[in-house]
Amino acid sequence: MSQSNRPETEAVPARRKFLNTAALAGLAGVVGCTEKAAPAAAPAAAPAASAATSSAASGIHLKPGELDSYYGLWSGGHNGDVRVLGMPSGRELLRIPCFRPDALVGWGITNESLDVMGRNAQGGPLYNVADTHHLHASYKDGNYDGRYAWVNDKLNSRIARIRLDYFVCDKITTLPNVQGFHGIFPDKADPVDPAINYTTRVFCGAEFSVPLPNDGTDANTPEKYRSLFTCVDAETMEVRWQVLIDGNCDLTATSYDGKLAATNQYNVEMGVHYEDMMSAERDACLFFNIARIEEAVKAGKFTTYGTSKVPVVDGTQAANKDPLTALTGYVSVPKNPHGVNASPDGKYFICAGKLSPTTTTIELSKVLDWFDGKLQNIDDSIVAEVEVGLGPLHTAFDGRGNAYTTLFLDSQMVKWNVEKAIAYHNGDKTAEYIIDRLDVHYQPGHTNATQSETRAADGKYLAVGCKFSKDRFLPVGPFHPENEQIVDISGDKMVLLADHPVRGEPHDFIIFKRDIIKTKQVYDLDESPLAIKDPKESGVFRDGKKVTVKITSQAPAFSMREFTLKKGDEVTLILTNLDKIEDLTHGFAIPKYNIQFVINPLETKSVTFVADKPGVFWAYCSTFCHALHLEMRTRMIVEA
Repeated sequence: MSQSNRPETEAVPARRKFLNTAALAGLAGVVGCTEKAAPAAAPAAAPAASAATSSAASGIHLKPGELDSYYGLWSGGHNGDVRVLGMPSGRELLRIPCFRPDALVGWGITNESLDVMGRNAQGGPLYNVADTHHLHASYKDGNYDGRYAWVNDKLNSRIARIRLDYFVCDKITTLPNVQGFHGIFPDKADPVDPAINYTTRVFCGAEFSVPLPNDGTDANTPEKYRSLFTCVDAETMEVRWQVLIDGNCDLTATSYDGKLAATNQYNVEMGVHYEDMMSAERDACLFFNIARIEEAVKAGKFTTYGTSKVPVVDGTQAANKDPLTALTGYVSVPKNPHGVNASPDGKYFICAGKLSPTTTTIELSKVLDWFDGKLQNIDDSIVAEVEVGLGPLHTAFDGRGNAYTTLFLDSQMVKWNVEKAIAYHNGDKTAEYIIDRLDVHYQPGHTNATQSETRAADGKYLAVGCKFSKDRFLPVGPFHPENEQIVDISGDKMVLLADHPVRGEPHDFIIFKRDIIKTKQVYDLDESPLAIKDPKESGVFRDGKKVTVKITSQAPAFSMREFTLKKGDEVTLILTNLDKIEDLTHGFAIPKYNIQFVINPLETKSVTFVADKPGVFWAYCSTFCHALHLEMRTRMIVEA
């Protein structure tokens, strides 16, 4: 019997206990771990058989014409985009380019996309590389509202916003004064005004500390290295404020009442070398009192760094000793945690231990009590710290009081009950908080469940992103795909339903009901000020060496059969697709000129280029549209 299908026996808990001990012992020599031993865990429950039953698997193998019940939005990793999946089938529906050029749709080629991406000195994309990690969507009344999603670019400290009516990126903002922008989460309500029950801010955590200002003068003065926590306006995408902190930021979470944001931290030592980041016994989950921070900004109690005008308030421990005036609060958690997630009932944030086999459950009302002077020690907000397995990283929820945590070193998902964990932590050793374990393949990182971090968590399906696939797929050389697995969590036992290979290196994702999204299948012609509303408006319009070419497409022809330019002309070509039928997309490609883009029904796009090569160039429709698609062309003639 394979390992993934074997039933748990009495010997298995002993095996896992041995692995815990051996792994921590191995780490001790490297990291100097002085972590106090956690209480022994309640007996581990037997893992479910990972072979999917036919009834469970049938739900993900849709018949022709059937639609998925959920959308999934996945970070695209080094592709710098966002993947749109149908769930639970796992079928990829779309890729939304954001931070990097995309040859299919012409992202990074058209003027409209370059206006969003930012241009370099030569007029091209500001960057050709990216590293997207975390993705979350806007809220209303504690649930997703279908307006926006945001994704980070860790590599170049950028945040992109996606319109969920068109599934396109419409804004990108670069965060000042930070590097390694990693965690991201929108707020769910206003911290002061209860009438504002929707997202107005997006919080961004910087993982890497840098000298402030980072102008090269203090590169060898580690004590001047700092990280900043950033707030971005959800509508304008402008940076509203930043908070100077001790240590760095990893991931981010927000409370349902809007009052608190948090980031789990490793490297509270503020080391600049690997060895320097491992000496502290515990790290922290850092809480931000949003209302107080914004009061401080309004009162002018801030500074700025370098050329940035963004207000920066002091959130360091030294400046926030008095809870009644503190902007921040540092809750102690086991060293080098990874992941902080908000439970759907709004009560808890859960930090995963990574180097500790524990999760830490923090009660948010107690954190607020500390800020109000009603709790002497902010660490008393910890209501459970229990063992769940080796290498806990991220946690999802089913809305029934259960949490699902990835165990990177155990290659498992563990299902555990939050309230029973609290009871066990408080001394009830009969509380069996571990409900189930499931072997996954292999080394799981991120996980999320349907509607997981919303008040509408429904506990139907869970996805888990495994960082290694090894023997799960056909070999394709040294560079293996990653493995994203789909799990049925509707019953007491987790059931593995499917494997899906995926190009690296994706990270986080969210899954939500399909009726939340109200997509537009055809563009609004009036959205673009450049729109050509009638083919009769087509033509070549010259102002010296600057030339504007206006052209429309309507299957199976372009409005002009040819147009003539002169060598050296600076050309802006504007194209409007006048087809009104859903799914009647055209493309426009010009050989030898590095131009190719798609244009959807009633959409307008433009490109600017120099006509530096004389000759005849057949510009053609590059997206199949009609029985006469191959005949849909126009001649671009460039006179010498």
